[in-house]
Amino acid sequence: MVASLERVIEAALELTESERAELITTLISTFSPADAASLDDEWLAEISRRSAEFDAGIAQTLPWAEVKEQARRRQATRG
Repeated sequence: MVASLERVIEAALELTESERAELITTLISTFSPADAASLDDEWLAEISRRSAEFDAGIAQTLPWAEVKEQARRRQATRG
């Protein structure tokens, strides 16, 4: 990874959650629609499958706090 990008990421991770959310929204808004990934048939099928599992109560879900903690641990082991 380029050193300048690493510095930006490190600085971003020091922001509050609301500041990071604002940063993400701003960055996403810089992409043109042509840059956005299209939802092809396979993705739509996957979304439908997961939605049906959730609606049926058979999906294994995790609290958001646990998802964030797992992501932080993975990030810490990579850095």
